[in-house]
Amino acid sequence: MNPYEIKKLRMQSLLKEILPEALASLGDPMLNSLSVNDVECKRGQYDAFVYLDKMYFDEKEQNIILSKLKKVSWVLEQHCLSVLGTYRCPKFHFKFDTSLEKQNQIEEIFKIINSQRKENGQD
Repeated sequence: MNPYEIKKLRMQSLLKEILPEALASLGDPMLNSLSVNDVECKRGQYDAFVYLDKMYFDEKEQNIILSKLKKVSWVLEQHCLSVLGTYRCPKFHFKFDTSLEKQNQIEEIFKIINSQRKENGQD
């Protein structure tokens, strides 16, 4: 691993720890309860994609949350700057994480394949 990759992974890890604190400090109860699943830095750490847990939010609530996060992203960036003590913080791009749904779909497919193999006597 080269030094750039180490620095990137360190920044991602720090942001993953700091962002939930920053979200909890906001006055909006809808944003306070958000859970950060992952942070992925891109473009030389100028951009950070923050993946949030969908929990039980429907599509309408997700859009409301994303619009609220877009409005307060500068507050979150300032919080991260003060905690990290750096001169620059990546610009946050918020998305809801769909990896858990994809994982569940893949598991269902494997279950179907396994049951079909048992029926055909291939096991």
